[in-house]
Amino acid sequence: MTARVKRPHAQIRQSQLVTSFGPGAMVDLPSNAALIGGLEFWTEDRKPIYEDRLVAKLEAALGRAGIQLFAPPVDPDDPSAPVSGIWAWEFPEWFLAQYEDESRAREGIRSRPLIPAAYLVKGKYETRDRKKHAVVPVRFVQACVNGHLSDIDWRGFIHGAEACGARGFWLDERGTGGELVDVLARCDCRKVKSLADATLGSGRDAPLGWCKGERPWLGKGAAEGCDQWNRLLVRSASNAYFPQVLSVISIPDPGAALRAAVDRVYQDDLQYAESIEDIRRERKKQKIHNALEGFSDEAVWADVQRRKGGHAPEQRSVKQAEIEMLLASPAALGDARPEGIFHARTVTLDPASRFAAHLDRLVRVDRLREVTAQVGFTRFESVSPDPQGELNLEVRRAPLAREATWLPAVENRGEGVFLSFRGQAVRAWEKRPAVRARGDQFIRGFQAWQRNHHTARGAFAGLPYVMLHTLSHLLIQAVVLDCGYSASSIRERIYAVGDRFGVLLHTGTPDAEGTLGGLVQVTRRIEHHLLHAIELGRLCSNDPVCAQHAPDQILEERFLHGAACHGCALIAEPSCERRNELLDRALVVPTVDTEDCAFFADLAA
Repeated sequence: MTARVKRPHAQIRQSQLVTSFGPGAMVDLPSNAALIGGLEFWTEDRKPIYEDRLVAKLEAALGRAGIQLFAPPVDPDDPSAPVSGIWAWEFPEWFLAQYEDESRAREGIRSRPLIPAAYLVKGKYETRDRKKHAVVPVRFVQACVNGHLSDIDWRGFIHGAEACGARGFWLDERGTGGELVDVLARCDCRKVKSLADATLGSGRDAPLGWCKGERPWLGKGAAEGCDQWNRLLVRSASNAYFPQVLSVISIPDPGAALRAAVDRVYQDDLQYAESIEDIRRERKKQKIHNALEGFSDEAVWADVQRRKGGHAPEQRSVKQAEIEMLLASPAALGDARPEGIFHARTVTLDPASRFAAHLDRLVRVDRLREVTAQVGFTRFESVSPDPQGELNLEVRRAPLAREATWLPAVENRGEGVFLSFRGQAVRAWEKRPAVRARGDQFIRGFQAWQRNHHTARGAFAGLPYVMLHTLSHLLIQAVVLDCGYSASSIRERIYAVGDRFGVLLHTGTPDAEGTLGGLVQVTRRIEHHLLHAIELGRLCSNDPVCAQHAPDQILEERFLHGAACHGCALIAEPSCERRNELLDRALVVPTVDTEDCAFFADLAA
C-alpha cells in the first residue's frame, strides 16, 4: 500500500516568495502563524534562472563568486510525487487563549490569557476546570533594525529587573480601536504595563531590552551578536519585512558577442597584433576569419587594445546598460521570434507633435524579460536600489541563509513602452531659477529625512529623476484606462543617466496578463496619453493643501514629497521602484500653488 503523501499547509506564489514572503517573513497560514525558513530549508526541486548581467552585479556587490539563481520550488500537480516546497517554523510561540476573564469584562475590558507554547495541551489552553479553549498567535513580537526577531519577554517587559513569582500573564484590551495605549500586559500579581510603553526609550532605557541576535528562520543555534535594542513589532504591520531585491531587464549585449569572438583567437593569434593593419592581415587566415565574421576591423582592434591595456570590460550601472541599448538601434532590436526574451522597435515621432521639443525617441518593447533576485531583507525601514538600479550596500541586511550559495529569483515576461526625453531640454529646464529653488527645498528635505532616520545613506537622486518619476506615475494612471491592464500590473523604470533621460513602463506579472499586447499599443496614441497625464497632474482632490506642501516642511515630515499625495501622484507600491517617494507634481505641470517649475509648462495652458 502506497504511503499517503502529506500535503503542504498553504501555498504562496513564486513571485511572492521573492518580494513579500521570503526567508524571515512572517505569514499567517490557515491554522497557525509561521516564519518562512531560510534557503537551507527550501527543497532542491528548483528551476535555474540564467541572467549573466544580474549575476555579475550580485557577485560584485556581495564579494562572492559562483552565485547561482534559482526559482522557488513549486508544488507538483501529481499527488503521489515527492513533497517539494519550503519549511516554515511556527512563530510566535506565545498565544492568546480565546477565553475571557468575566470579571474584567464587566469593566469593559477584554482580558485573555497569554500562554507560551509549552503550556498548551494538545494545542489548546486548558482552564482549571479542565475545559479546553482555542488559541491564536499573539500579534506582538520584538525585533531590531538588524532584522533579528524573537518573542517578547513578557515577564521582563512588565516587571523589568523586579522579581515576581507569579506564572500567569494576560493581555487586556480597552475599547475597540486597537491602539497600543489601549492594550495592556498584565501579570497575575496585578502589575500592568501599556504596550505603548514598549515604543518609548532606546538603548539602555529600551523597555524590551537588548537584542540577543536571534534568527529563528535559519534554524536552531543561528543567533549572533547584536548591539541594538529590541523594538515592538506588530506581525502583520507593513514594516515587518522589506525584501532587498535587485532586478534587471534582460537585453542583448553586442559587446558580449564581440568579446566571445575575440576570446576564441586572442591567445594564439591576436595578442601579438600591434596595429589595425595586423588585424586585417590576421583575418585572412580562415580560422580567424570564421571566428570574427560579422565584426569590423575597428571593433576587433579596439577590443584587442583594451586587453593589452589590462582593462576589464567597462562596468556600467544596471540602468546605464539598459538605456544605452534602448537608444542604440534606429529600427529594431532583439529577437522577434516568439521564444525571444527581448524585442523592441523604434516608433517614428511626428515632427509636428506638441511633444517634439521634449521627446527624442519612442520605443515599443514587444517582448521583454525582467529578472528579480532577493539578496536579503530589512525590518522597520525599507531599502531600495539607488537611482541607477545598483544594490544599496550602505545598509546591514538580514541574511537569507547561513551560507548563501544561491539566491531566489523570479523572471517576468511582458511588454512595455519606452520614452526618451531630450537631454538639452531637461538640462535647460533644470537651470531655471525657480526649478533650482525647488531643488534646494528637496535637498533640505532629504537632509532632514537622513537626520530623522539617523543615517547618511545615499545621495539625493536629482530633480530630473523626481520629475520623470512623477510623470511616470501620472502616465500609468492615464494609460490604464485604455491598455486593458490594471494599474498594479504596470511597473516603471526611471532612467536619469548622465544626459540620457527616459521612462520605461512595462508589465510586471508572471502570468499571461503581462503579454496581452495592450501596453505596446499605447505608442499609437502617445500624445493623447501624455496630455491626459498632464491634465491629471494639474489638480488634485486635496488641493490646495497638496499643492502647498514643500519637502522641507519640518512639521509634516514628508521630506521626500513635494506636491504629491494619495489623491494624485501616489500609486500601488508594487508598481513604483521607489516605494512612492521622490514625487512632485509641481516639477511636471503648473499647480495651484507653483506655476514656474513645470517641465511641461508650455503644454499645460
